[in-house]
Amino acid sequence: MAEAALETTGRALITRADDAHVAAVTDGLPSAATVDHDERARTLVVRVPGVDPPVIDARVAVVTAGTSDAAAAGEAAVLARAVGATVERVDDVGVAHLGRILDHLDALRGADVAVVAAGREGALPTVVAGLIDTPVIGLPVSTGYGHGGEGESALASMLQSCTVLSVVNVDDGFTAGAQAGLIARAVAGARGGRESTE
Repeated sequence: MAEAALETTGRALITRADDAHVAAVTDGLPSAATVDHDERARTLVVRVPGVDPPVIDARVAVVTAGTSDAAAAGEAAVLARAVGATVERVDDVGVAHLGRILDHLDALRGADVAVVAAGREGALPTVVAGLIDTPVIGLPVSTGYGHGGEGESALASMLQSCTVLSVVNVDDGFTAGAQAGLIARAVAGARGGRESTE
């Protein structure tokens, strides 16, 4: 599938890529191909020579409550970048200390869309959605233990949010990033910004 994507579009994006996937995809690539492998997010982005990444006039904030949310959030960030949006990371700002998220309000309010990843009780997306007036996509993460562990409590909490936010499935950074990318492209189009390459 990666080969077909490279032949037709000049670029390919692979998610949930372990070492065997990376080796299989990169084996036989043209030597001049650009390969970006994010081991923690488990993503692989490949471009053939002459194909530059798109650039759109839109910003996506990708926010994590803690370090255990980084893999799913990283996948979302890679997807948002793939459509050309500028991605700003805001990490380790969980609700255990609200001052951490408040320190980043200007950056969050300047974003066109935010993906907010959280595990355990999944409170951070609700808090962020109550503080900013841009779309928020809640990304529940399979952290936590005991009753409601593995992301179930985070998902249920986000679905029951009284603030306005969208929610994707547990650990689904791909869908969160793709949705953020669609919103970012629509925002860029409304601004009259056309897709370009650098």
